[in-house]
Amino acid sequence: MEPYYWDGQIEYLKRSTALYYNDDYIDFLIHRVWNIDDPVRIVDFGCGFGHLGLRLLPLLPAGSEYVGVDAGVKLIEHARELFRNLPYRSEFIAADFNSVCFDEEFDLAVCHAVLLHMNDPLCTLKRMKASVKPEGKVAAFEPHWIGNSAGFHLDGMDQSTVIPLGQLQELFERDLKRTGKDGNIGIKLPLYFNRLGLRNVQCRMSDKVNIYDPTAKIGTDIYEAMQFSNPGERSAFIDSLLKREMSMEEAIRQYECENAMSEFFTSSTAATYAAGMKITFGTV
Repeated sequence: MEPYYWDGQIEYLKRSTALYYNDDYIDFLIHRVWNIDDPVRIVDFGCGFGHLGLRLLPLLPAGSEYVGVDAGVKLIEHARELFRNLPYRSEFIAADFNSVCFDEEFDLAVCHAVLLHMNDPLCTLKRMKASVKPEGKVAAFEPHWIGNSAGFHLDGMDQSTVIPLGQLQELFERDLKRTGKDGNIGIKLPLYFNRLGLRNVQCRMSDKVNIYDPTAKIGTDIYEAMQFSNPGERSAFIDSLLKREMSMEEAIRQYECENAMSEFFTSSTAATYAAGMKITFGTV
């Protein structure tokens, strides 16, 4: 059996989650938008190391319970360790969330950056809906990749020289047609929720804007999370894009852009980034 990819990405996942949300915004969602005043039972599809549980539980009414499901055995082990000494009711299940069935046990079903990796995201959404009691909620925190890509500013560099939005948009659209996986699913979920029969569907956008300014010593805690990885060996990177139906010219440009961005952004480079994560929710 091949290793589960995300089991090897725990540190990356922990770093990157710092970029997405302000806690006061999540608190606003819970208390002013979702109007959660009593303890709730939550199931998290593709919970990873329990990121959403760590964000939600401190803000939810005391006695709330969190159940995380993920196929990554190492992720689940790490989640159990993180939650071991926390004062919250939690349970973690190592399993494929598309094969585990819950019978209307929960008040809220959530997922975070999961549906974009699914060949059939509607299947997962149907399972999430089926796990929730009548009048409960389904909520999906998912990205809109081309919007995310537009949310970067590196001080001293024109964005177009490191983030070619047009060819990235076409690449994401081709990926969807080729694989069914949709990196832009976040902006489409309100339509999918309506078509699944959820009521009172809304979509909000995270207000988190990350600021790294070394001259003012601002954002030093998120510098590591904002770093851009080196694209690696040139020919292998270009070959991978050719397989995703980019032209040779586009693939070469994409390599040069990502390589330039990884080299340009250092601890002395000021930058801002707004992920603009979409948060879609509806009532069963």
